[in-house]
Amino acid sequence: MNEELIYRITRAIYDRLGASVDENAVEQLVTEIYRSVEPELARNGASASPAFSRAAFPAGDAGTREGSADRLVISVFGVDHPGIVAGVSQILADAGCSIADINQTVVQGKFAMVIIAKTSGSHLSASELKERFRVEGEKLGVRIYAQREDLFNAMHRI
Repeated sequence: MNEELIYRITRAIYDRLGASVDENAVEQLVTEIYRSVEPELARNGASASPAFSRAAFPAGDAGTREGSADRLVISVFGVDHPGIVAGVSQILADAGCSIADINQTVVQGKFAMVIIAKTSGSHLSASELKERFRVEGEKLGVRIYAQREDLFNAMHRI
């Protein structure tokens, strides 16, 4: 499945280059890698992904994709305990970000939360925020993933 391949490529790049790597660079690498293997996938009977067609990713035209570069999609997963929401939202508040939308649930002791945060007023870059979330996640014993909304949408439009 193309979605799984894209996820594996993206994960491999982040694993090799680290969480603080520039998201635009990761997106360009994933796109280039996928485009290079897409013809082989098509020859082997796998359908080409419309999300990674040349029309979806015109060279050098990052501003046309859905979503905003001024918003983050933040996902939090782990075992439920007090302080998780407070820890994540405190990072946003300290950075000058606001929460546009939030949803959290607990299922049999497992905590899951997604926040859409507006970062236009932030004095921190997305990379700096991601590092703060990583450190806070370690303290809280949860996994916190953050990605710019435009990149998140591009990577999940399959």
